Amino acid sequence: MSEHFPPAPLQSLVDRIRAAAADGETLRITGGGTKAFLDEAPGRTPLSTAEWRGIVAHEPTELVITARAGTPLAELEAVLAETGQCLPFEPPHFGPGATVGGMVAAGLAGPARATVGSVRDYVLGVQLINGQGELLTFGGQVMKNVAGYDISRLMAGSRGQLGVVAEVSLKVLPVAPAEATLVFRLGQHEALEQLHRWGGQPLPLNGSCWVRDDTAPDHPELLFVRLRGAVAAVEAACQRLLRELPGGQRMDKAQAGPDWVACREQALPFFEAPAPDLGLWRLSVPQTAPVLDLPWPPLIEWQGAQRWLWAPVSEASRIRAATAAVQGHASLFRVPATGDGGVARFAAESAAIETITQRLRSAFDPHGVFAFNAKA
Repeated sequence: MSEHFPPAPLQSLVDRIRAAAADGETLRITGGGTKAFLDEAPGRTPLSTAEWRGIVAHEPTELVITARAGTPLAELEAVLAETGQCLPFEPPHFGPGATVGGMVAAGLAGPARATVGSVRDYVLGVQLINGQGELLTFGGQVMKNVAGYDISRLMAGSRGQLGVVAEVSLKVLPVAPAEATLVFRLGQHEALEQLHRWGGQPLPLNGSCWVRDDTAPDHPELLFVRLRGAVAAVEAACQRLLRELPGGQRMDKAQAGPDWVACREQALPFFEAPAPDLGLWRLSVPQTAPVLDLPWPPLIEWQGAQRWLWAPVSEASRIRAATAAVQGHASLFRVPATGDGGVARFAAESAAIETITQRLRSAFDPHGVFAFNAKA
């Protein structure tokens, strides 16, 4: 009987991790490098998953796709599009090199997140290489496989702290048959109130974005609402919302579609840094949170739950206090061109969460191969 060995690219990753564990070296997992700006310890030795790529299986009738970590995200989405399917959580690419592994590790989702769920809600199973170079498999390709601790979904948003996501199985969904975008002139308070009202009603609300358009002469404050679902449901909702808020308009789909992609990819004018000493802050708050007592104009997504703003890192305490007051938290998503000024990218975790985090790291990476506190 012949012994089974992993394919060469996978074995190369395993061997490299084992060598790092033996030598006390720290590694930084990389795919296409499009989310490298999120790295808290860029000095670590890169470990690339680019060679471990390819779609392993796609079962359109089962709504499941399995792909290796280095598979370009655009390639996976193109395969899904051929059968009228998609990743409903709309993961941002942030560049043409985005990979499936980076998508899972970053755990970021686009405009539809508040309605359809996050990346982890669609992870069915993963193949993981831990900090000891062991190849482990969790979950499977069906929802009912999940039992006990759902380790596979734990990888979503782990940012490479627990190991390399070598392969992942994802639940996918059919593309909605109809879509429409409405735009209204509303102030921030009025927009949030309206979103809260609509959120409690049976409407096919799929995405929202409130922003002050500083590129227009009169700096209008605009609320964009995207509806997705059955044709009849979307049309009825459009008529109802336009009737409730006179003055609203339905956008041309050829314009609205690229605008939502630009929102997902942070390519809207708002996301251009106003000054080199400002950082982009990501505020995660309850959808029902009111207008925050902060002087910087935000861009608001997820029906109020995700708010972006440009502000100095020196204002970290003020920003975090304002979000904590409404049971939320703030992170420095993009560091200013002038540097982070020693400000932590993420707010401190509670003692209970920190204890769980440390236990997980000890279990998956006892030698600290993927530790963020890399050597100088």
